[in-house]
Amino acid sequence: WVSRLHKAATAAQDRGDIAYTFSENVSNTDYARVLREYAEAGNKLIIGEVFGAEAEAREVAAEYPDVAFLMGSSFKEDAALPNFAVFDNYIQDASYLSGIIAGAMTESGNIGMVGGFPIPEVNRLMHAFMAGEMNPDIQFQVSFIGSWFDPPKAKETAFAMIENGADILYAERFGVSDAAKEKGILAIGNVIDTQAEYPDTVVASAIWHFEPTLDKAIAEVQAGTFKAADYGIYSFMNQGGTSLAPLGTFEGKVPAAAMELVAQREAEIMSGAFTVTINDEEPVSS
Repeated sequence: WVSRLHKAATAAQDRGDIAYTFSENVSNTDYARVLREYAEAGNKLIIGEVFGAEAEAREVAAEYPDVAFLMGSSFKEDAALPNFAVFDNYIQDASYLSGIIAGAMTESGNIGMVGGFPIPEVNRLMHAFMAGEMNPDIQFQVSFIGSWFDPPKAKETAFAMIENGADILYAERFGVSDAAKEKGILAIGNVIDTQAEYPDTVVASAIWHFEPTLDKAIAEVQAGTFKAADYGIYSFMNQGGTSLAPLGTFEGKVPAAAMELVAQREAEIMSGAFTVTINDEEPVSS
């Protein structure tokens, strides 16, 4: 997730649009301090995520009204805090397309889904994936591990799903594709493309492109027009914010009917003729 922000910011710096500095591994309890340090240092735009430090981050933003804050958040913008905008990776369009592929590839009709936490961002991607149209009779096993990074726990959870009949895994967390690889089944990736590491395992991935979100914010800051807004729309497929990763090693291995439907739906998403439902409710096994 964070790597996508870094990639976009690095690209903007390489173009000469911004000077970019960053901090890694900042705990929620230390987040406000780091935000203040960046604001005090004269930075005009600060990006990050505040899923675990929402109130604290907004308090800092209120102290520095001349600094633009663009933060990943499960909440919305507040007109009373005009320098604090929010975003989230609304990549449900590509997640939906990957679900079409998964539905065509499963032989058991049983798919396991392992997530970190049931927050809106994760929930909407899972629901979009589950809405894939190739197989309406699929059984979904859904579980959350309560961590953003615990590969052993994710792997253990995935193993249990495989034992319970899953032959494809939705790898929202690291560790899931490892379980699929060990057991010789398939996986669907999320946010980044890991097929190079799992060439015989990861069939497709919904990729997040943060560039449209960041570029819009940079333009607004430079124009002096940055304001409280929801930048979530810039993660949509028709804004260039998400795409389905190339099939790569699985080219020609996905049923033609599925790929025809993927192409059709992608064209309809881009034109506005088809809209993937956004459902932020916690998904359950079915």
